[in-house]
Amino acid sequence: MRILIIEDEKQLAQNIKDHLVKKGDAVDVTNTGEDGQFMAESEPYDVIILDLMLPDIEGIKICQNLRRQGNKTPILILTAKSSVEERVAGLNAGADDYLVKPFALAELEARLEAIIRRNQSEGKTILKTKNLTLDPQKHEVKLAEKRINLSPKEFAIVEMLLRRQDQVVTRSMIMEHVWDYNFESFSNIVDVFVATLRKKIGPNFIKTVHGLGYKIENA
Repeated sequence: MRILIIEDEKQLAQNIKDHLVKKGDAVDVTNTGEDGQFMAESEPYDVIILDLMLPDIEGIKICQNLRRQGNKTPILILTAKSSVEERVAGLNAGADDYLVKPFALAELEARLEAIIRRNQSEGKTILKTKNLTLDPQKHEVKLAEKRINLSPKEFAIVEMLLRRQDQVVTRSMIMEHVWDYNFESFSNIVDVFVATLRKKIGPNFIKTVHGLGYKIENA
C-alpha cells in the first residue's frame, strides 16, 4: 500500500512509518495539516492516517474538505479524544475508522488492512493471465500452480499491472504507487525491479512499451 501519515507528533509518526515500511508499504509523512491536505489532494494514496489535533488545520476539517472534493481515499483517524461524541464526529466527517491513542502498532496495521478490504471490493478477486495468478488477500503469486516468492514491492508491481491488463502503466505511475514521495523520480529502480520480475515469473509476461512503460496482456 501507499500510505500518507498526517501526524504532528514526530516520534509517533516515525514509529508508525518504520513499522509499515518494514512490511513493505510506501509511506509519506507530514507534520502539518496544510501540507497533509495538499499531498492528499495531489498524490494517489491507498489510505490516509490522520491525526485530529494538528497545529494548523483540524483533522476533522481536512477530512471534510477531502470528501467535499470527491476524494474517496480511506481515512483512519488517530486521536487522544476517546468520547463517543468525538468518534461520531470523525465518522460523520467521512472517516472510515477511528483509533484512540495510545494504541498498539499491530492493531493499527490490522485496522488499515480491514479498511482496504472494505473499500476495495476488487481486492477480493483473484487476478490472472495465462498461467500466472495473484491472490491479493493471501498475498500470493503462483505460476502454473507453483508459488513464486516475491518481495512486497515486486508483488505490488505485478498486482498493479494485472489490475490494468492491456493498459500501458508508465514508470511514473509505478513509482507513485510503490515508492514514497521523496524517492528520486528519475531513478531506474522500476526497470531494475521489472528485470528481476522477468527472471522470477518468466520473460514473456511483462511487455515493454518503448518510451512509455510496461503492460501485461490479457490471455
